[in-house]
Amino acid sequence: MADMANSGEEYEEEHVHAVYEQIASHFSSTRYKPWPIVEHFLQCQRNGAIGLDIGCGNGKYLAVNPNVFIVASDRSSNLTTIASKHQPHYALVADGLALPHPRAVFDFAISIAVVHHLSTPARRIEAVRSILETLHQSSSTGEAGSALIYVWALEQKDSRRGWDEGHEQDVMVPWVMKGKTKETTKAKAISKCSNRGVQHEHRGTQQNQDSEKPTAPIGDRTFHRYYHLYRKGELEHDIEEAGGRVLEAGYEKDNWWAIAEPKS
Repeated sequence: MADMANSGEEYEEEHVHAVYEQIASHFSSTRYKPWPIVEHFLQCQRNGAIGLDIGCGNGKYLAVNPNVFIVASDRSSNLTTIASKHQPHYALVADGLALPHPRAVFDFAISIAVVHHLSTPARRIEAVRSILETLHQSSSTGEAGSALIYVWALEQKDSRRGWDEGHEQDVMVPWVMKGKTKETTKAKAISKCSNRGVQHEHRGTQQNQDSEKPTAPIGDRTFHRYYHLYRKGELEHDIEEAGGRVLEAGYEKDNWWAIAEPKS
């Protein structure tokens, strides 16, 4: 079992963590609009509630509800640096399977598009268990804390990816960083010159004129990230196996989601 755990950890280090460290800035630039159900979940928390965003990415959910305080964490130090700009909330680097938080004290937690990056069933269930263990349990003085978890769905036949029942559930998903056309120093200098200076350059030799043309585009870079595509009912199964109780569940934009609480 230890060998399997170590193997999963090493695989994720190469095919998940190392990738997000490299694409963090570009990834963050594409993640700015909150998903409706996540936004609603956060807005419904009571004033003064304290929660977690586990696998926070660039922290786009931290500012959704100004009346709660969120401790955010991510395995990527580069993404955590970006998330830390969302004051007054706090962001730190942490592994989802080794969260540094005290148990049973938080009012809520979100983990959006994170658990599907764990590469074995046992590690995915353990990730869900780690989330649930941070929430306070129900008592005579109040309800239990709740967690909203999102994972990519296998059933995406209407999406551009076209996955559906019968497709392999463990996949590598490309992230492409487009190359840019790079101007030469000469071309940049000319673009900043006065009209008179530009005219002077145009009277130069053919060799100078050629050097003023942009160079060929820098090649695109493609990174491959590991995903486990959840089939219908699988997320609820993992929550139950992790010691949780499913309160609500559904499907939204190629994702399965569930709201859960720890069992008493």
